[in-house]
Amino acid sequence: MTELERHMLKEVAELDSLPVGAYNIRSNGKSAARNTTANIDIVTKEEVSGIDIIIKPGTKNQSVHIPVIISESGLKEVVYNDFYIGEDCDVTIIAGCGISNCGGSDSRHDGVHSFHVGKNSKVRYVEKHYGEGTGKGKRLMNPTTVVELGEDAYMLMETSQISGVDDTIRETRATIGDRSSLVIHDKILTDGKQKAVAKMFVDLDGEDSGCDLISRGVAKEDSYQEVILGINGNNKCNGHAECDSIIMDRGVILATPQLKAENVDASLIHEAAIGKIAGEQLLKLMTLGLTEKEAEDMIVKGFLR
Repeated sequence: MTELERHMLKEVAELDSLPVGAYNIRSNGKSAARNTTANIDIVTKEEVSGIDIIIKPGTKNQSVHIPVIISESGLKEVVYNDFYIGEDCDVTIIAGCGISNCGGSDSRHDGVHSFHVGKNSKVRYVEKHYGEGTGKGKRLMNPTTVVELGEDAYMLMETSQISGVDDTIRETRATIGDRSSLVIHDKILTDGKQKAVAKMFVDLDGEDSGCDLISRGVAKEDSYQEVILGINGNNKCNGHAECDSIIMDRGVILATPQLKAENVDASLIHEAAIGKIAGEQLLKLMTLGLTEKEAEDMIVKGFLR
């Protein structure tokens, strides 16, 4: 790997070297490195760009890394990845995309990740988006995540976009089965003239199904954020959606809740708050010797942790 590739892998997947276990590293539109294990297979799709990740039933305490890095200005790609997770699994999946654009043309990565999670399985999914580069070309990312949870399944999604992405539409659609639950922690930081739209739609179809959607955002300078959190309660279920945002400078934030109950035993809750950093928080940190800018940065970092 080049020094730039190592740097980008560190940013998007916290990797200092090739990971242990199963992995597929995609660089500039091609598979750059791959490893499979006895329980986790990775197969290249034939008709479209992307891979199938097949995890055998009963796989426990194993992980798979599938980061994407782009350093070629002007490259545009759409990638389809499907995850087939068998019954009784407990696995961690580390994804993410980093774009370093030092040229004059826009670079863009659109990824569609579909999860088919078997009965009684647990999945932790981590996805980080990161952009950098000195060129005038934009860094564009549009991730779509589709989730199907079987009976008694659980999935935790930790998704974040913390730096350097000029424009993004992030969409998650999920269908939840009997006694299954989905938890999403989504974090977005925008600055400059960046624009980020996050949409999450969950169908609680199963009896005693549940979801907890938590969105945290910080909009700085002239950036724009839009968050839509939608839950359909189609059975006896519990759903919670929370949008908590900090607005700074001339930023704009639009938060929209969409709750729909089609069963008398559906319990759905939405919370939303948008506000500036409290003056007393800044003052307290500044009395400890921090500048106003340092105090703001510390508060934002803690808010998005």
